[in-house]
Amino acid sequence: MGPDELGWVRGEIDLTRANPARMYDYFLGGTQNFPVDRELADAAIALRPELPRAARLNRAFLGRAVRYAVDLGLRQFLDLGSGIPTEANVHEVAHAADRRCRIAYVDAEPVAVAHSHRLLAGHPRVSVTQADLRDVSTVLAADGVRAQLDFSQPIALLLVAVLHFLPDEDEPAEVVRRYAERLAPGSLVAISHVTTDNLPPEWRSVAGLYQRSATPIHPRPKADVLAMFGELPLVPPGLVDAVDWLPDRGQPALAVSGFYAGAARKP
Repeated sequence: MGPDELGWVRGEIDLTRANPARMYDYFLGGTQNFPVDRELADAAIALRPELPRAARLNRAFLGRAVRYAVDLGLRQFLDLGSGIPTEANVHEVAHAADRRCRIAYVDAEPVAVAHSHRLLAGHPRVSVTQADLRDVSTVLAADGVRAQLDFSQPIALLLVAVLHFLPDEDEPAEVVRRYAERLAPGSLVAISHVTTDNLPPEWRSVAGLYQRSATPIHPRPKADVLAMFGELPLVPPGLVDAVDWLPDRGQPALAVSGFYAGAARKP
């Protein structure tokens, strides 16, 4: 996508620095990215060629978490840091299981939001909101979120591949806690988070490359990711590598993805 195709994007787009949401889109084979994104993404791939595969493995966790929530009886989804739509979006997975599911997407990245609006026009059970997930009150009061979700009923809160963009000073565990306290009993909180635990040193170099992007990345050890669930009880198998979280039947054993993943149920 080139700068001349940006007429449909509301707000200013910084084309001087790579954006992680657009880099992730590139890793997944999407087209909603720019030369500056591809340049940094290719530099990361040169260090760790398996990065696109890791992105797909994390995406697969998202799909399994959505299906798990539907199996629990949940029909409402709040997807924070939803990113640029690609295949197997939350609404596609959820609606394949039950057309009654309602989804509220929230992202701060203008290209992600604009493309989501274009893709989802005419979907009455899906909304898209541009907001910073750290501003909990604004997100929960947004028209699109309120139009889709009934907070007196259980909701699946999805924080997939987003909390590692919050530095420690933003207190990501506290951000999660503030959302969780607004959820009804029976709600589900699903998180995936980048880590360098048990990975070669080259992965730390990849994290260093992200310091050149608009939003640096902050890999965290297992204990720190676990703390983001607070006192919510995790469902089996707990916090594990994304490939090991309720893998599909018959799925072959895979190497580590570089993401911790887990889900907790609010009592």
